[in-house]
Amino acid sequence: MDTKRLILFIALSFSILFFWQKYMEQRYPQPTVTASATASAASASATTTSNTTTNTTPESNVAKGQRITVVTDLFRAEIDANGGDLRHVELLKVGATDDPSKPFVLLQDEGEHVYIAQTGLLGEGMPTHKSVFTAAQSNYTLAEGQNEVVVRLETPGPNGVKIAKIYTFQRDKYLVDVKYQIVNAGTTPLTTSAYYRLVRDGKVENPGMFGTHTFTGPAVYTEEAKFQKVDFDKISKGEAKYVPWAKDGWIAMIQHYFVSAWIFSPEAGGDACAPNACQIEMKALPDNLFSVGAIIQLPSIAAGQTFEKSVPIFIGPQESKRLDTVAQGFDLVKDYGMFTIFSKPLFAVLQFIHGLVGNWGWSIIIVTLLLKAAFYPLASASYRSMAKMRLLAPRMEELKKRHGEDRVKFQQSVMEMYKTEKVNPLGGCLPMLVQIPVFIGFYWMLLAAVELRQAPWEFWIHDLSVKDPLYILPLIMAVSMYVQTTLSPPPPDPMQAKMMKFMPLIFSVFFFFFPAGLVLYWVVNNILSIIQQYVITKQIERQAKAAKS
Repeated sequence: MDTKRLILFIALSFSILFFWQKYMEQRYPQPTVTASATASAASASATTTSNTTTNTTPESNVAKGQRITVVTDLFRAEIDANGGDLRHVELLKVGATDDPSKPFVLLQDEGEHVYIAQTGLLGEGMPTHKSVFTAAQSNYTLAEGQNEVVVRLETPGPNGVKIAKIYTFQRDKYLVDVKYQIVNAGTTPLTTSAYYRLVRDGKVENPGMFGTHTFTGPAVYTEEAKFQKVDFDKISKGEAKYVPWAKDGWIAMIQHYFVSAWIFSPEAGGDACAPNACQIEMKALPDNLFSVGAIIQLPSIAAGQTFEKSVPIFIGPQESKRLDTVAQGFDLVKDYGMFTIFSKPLFAVLQFIHGLVGNWGWSIIIVTLLLKAAFYPLASASYRSMAKMRLLAPRMEELKKRHGEDRVKFQQSVMEMYKTEKVNPLGGCLPMLVQIPVFIGFYWMLLAAVELRQAPWEFWIHDLSVKDPLYILPLIMAVSMYVQTTLSPPPPDPMQAKMMKFMPLIFSVFFFFFPAGLVLYWVVNNILSIIQQYVITKQIERQAKAAKS
């Protein structure tokens, strides 16, 4: 198998993925968010909170109230007085998909998505995400020289209890502290639970090629079961499987490039739960809405005492350098698919090099050079085998003429020739197979890495995560593949030989839609391969001439 056959194999693999995805989409179609989803959810009847602490949260309600606006170096956020929920979050340093000059909107309660963060307390008279809070002002801004801005929301509780929900936004952090402060001014102990959840529509993005896409949906991480992600359709069917109790960890909503997550873990600055005092729940709600939440049993608060509980929320892009510092296992929200074992270390190397050169495109080129150096011995063995087989092409044609249509005798004669000349026909194939996981790993790395989103290289490439707008790299790719064809041994079968002539043109069509960063990697890899193959081919030809003379 030469390089062209290898490429054909990859193309067929992606085609199978594509048609399988289309089949699954037809068999299990994804429901879409209706234009009235927000209004319907707001008017849907809700379960009334029990008079005693319960083990389930009230139904979602996204009715709008007065908005408190918070602007920091990273966020423009809106907190609704109804429930003190985070209803709208714009990421000021991340460009919108259709217009990089505008901020990316992650949380919102209107438009094409419904995606909000809710909290509440359970118990008789305790405020839920439907209760009305008040704030001292309606606009908060992180001023120059300040490291944090604090938003305090207050609401009364039963029997003189005073409750405050306090948001603390810090400079250069996507982690926002959310603290409940409960002052028991009554005469009896107070028992309550706090719940934290994320509500999102079930719309699944498909940014990948040929049916591949990163995961969209809820995920849970606990010390007991580690990382568990659950598809929306599993929740709808009541088939969701996850650990229902935990003492620490996090719950999240994941989508391509971005994540929001409640962190109930001390390492994130929050408070851990008592053993088995944190209940995890996932729900399917009306109008294609889904929630993932955690209900935390709080300790009894004695009369006259004040109790505080902090559970931070992360809202932002899946930047590896930030994910690694949030909580244990939080880096797993960056979805590299089944090729994590290749993609994650590749990205670590790529990120290190980017720290030195400051450009993701040049970093990809340098990583390609390093990979080519690592695979140099394998590639050399492959090209030597191919060069020897290329020298045997005239003799193979003679054998073909001699045996005519008798393919059995022809194959026997060919194998005998290989044995005599000490040529391994698989020598050109096996070293190439080793590079397939690297190629696919590179693809998934580029698909998942938000760091490359809207990242320019040079010249006409302004975003390495999307296709080349001028298709120049795919055309260079096609030319490089044709050059490689001229250096490879011709296939013995005439039909196969014709296919290989058209393969550069056919396969370049696939690369027209690949991310520019991936095509850049493959173009550089091909150019280096051509140089290496040319040098080795000429070396083998000189040795063959010297042996004859």
